[in-house]
Amino acid sequence: MATPNVLTLEKQESDHASANKIKEGAVLSVEHEAQLTRRILLKMDTRILPVLALLFLCSFLDRTNVGNAKILGLEADLKITNVQYNQGLAVFYATYIASELPSNLVLKKITPRIWLPLLTIVWGIITMCLGFVRNFGSFFAVRALLGLAEGGLLPGIVLYLSGLYTRQEMALRIGIFYTAASLSGAFGGLLARGLSAIGPRGGLEGWRWIFIMEGLITVLAGTIAYLFLPTSIATAAYLTEEERAFAQLRLQEKTHSARTEERFNPVLEREERFKWSEVRRGVFNLQVWLSATAYFAILSGLYSFGLFLPTIINDLKITSNANQTQLWSVIPYAVATPITVCVAFASDRLKLRGVMMLFTLPIAIVGYAVIANVASPHVRFGMTCLMAIGMYSSVPCVLVWNSNNSAGHYKRATTSALQLAIANCGGFVATFVYPSTDGPLYHKGHTILLGLLAYAWFAVLANVFWCSKINRDKVNGKYDQFRGSGDDRDPMFKMIL
Repeated sequence: MATPNVLTLEKQESDHASANKIKEGAVLSVEHEAQLTRRILLKMDTRILPVLALLFLCSFLDRTNVGNAKILGLEADLKITNVQYNQGLAVFYATYIASELPSNLVLKKITPRIWLPLLTIVWGIITMCLGFVRNFGSFFAVRALLGLAEGGLLPGIVLYLSGLYTRQEMALRIGIFYTAASLSGAFGGLLARGLSAIGPRGGLEGWRWIFIMEGLITVLAGTIAYLFLPTSIATAAYLTEEERAFAQLRLQEKTHSARTEERFNPVLEREERFKWSEVRRGVFNLQVWLSATAYFAILSGLYSFGLFLPTIINDLKITSNANQTQLWSVIPYAVATPITVCVAFASDRLKLRGVMMLFTLPIAIVGYAVIANVASPHVRFGMTCLMAIGMYSSVPCVLVWNSNNSAGHYKRATTSALQLAIANCGGFVATFVYPSTDGPLYHKGHTILLGLLAYAWFAVLANVFWCSKINRDKVNGKYDQFRGSGDDRDPMFKMIL
């Protein structure tokens, strides 16, 4: 009878032999491919997605907790005006946007395993510093540094995931980790309610403890990410040699499930050298500008929703105090979370991105149209749930659309970061769209966001038609000069609608 060590050695030799066959182009059976795919996805989904979701949860908590702190006395204790408060929010988005593209361009050199956790730990420390600010100047400066540190996370995650999953698997995975954003609203309200009860203690008011403790949690999350995230699919320690070889083949979409399409060669992409021509190809891309401006409209709504939902609910007068308002603010996020995952699952299954958004965005549009024109507090609160559902469920689709339709590492890095840089300008709209003087109805702010979301719907429709045209042109031979290029201009590379 073979000993465990002999069995292990035999298994390693078998994996090595199978990996060599895969690298040499051997054709695997459909059953064996399916078995390998299930094993690879299970391992990645259980080891990578929870860590990324944790980082993203911390990111949203640390950018929107200022909204919870506001109704608990931040403005009064710092002796700042509503305009100064909004300026502090705006500078966050300015530095956040400025850091996105540079961060993505250095991600490959520093590696995601180091860069993403490093960013997380740095902004966690900066968040803790918000608990000790004493005036507008320090509040403004710390918010600026927070944006600079946080800006590289989301584009880095999207770029990182695009090197782990196939195009048809991305939306569900983005949807799963992006639910952390909606959960952050629910969890953030509950957490803010609990942490604020710590103070006043140690000479610090209750709202300060929200920043201090949530920053500490973020530092811990960054440490966990460093310990568990692999650098790439080719170096993932939890995959066997055979699984790593097949995982790289899957990314080229040359398995039985996708023989007709070529996405990219991960080996060539790892060896790809930086070229400004690839950056220009990403910048001068109509798809990016259509999807990015649509995403800008969505994020204008999402960011204002996260920053001002406690204030809006407070002004509805359906709660008796600020602590009760924190609990009511949980409900819209809790409703949006499962629907976001379902939409992302359907998007992957149907291999549709923009088309899905043509059905989800109208839900938010209806919510804003009603809340802007109806006075009933309970009806208006119900509309906040529709607003959350429509906006959050649209994000996974738009977030992966450009990376799905971009091949070539530096072009994909450029399009991912550029889309987010443009979209995050929505933070400026969010900052100033709900001045306290417009309360309690906030008709102007709701109407502005209604118009932006209507634009987003038409931009998405235009992008669907544009991607469809590119596919027709490839069939008709207009891209034959790029055959074998290995990037998204190759006629074999089909655009996802």
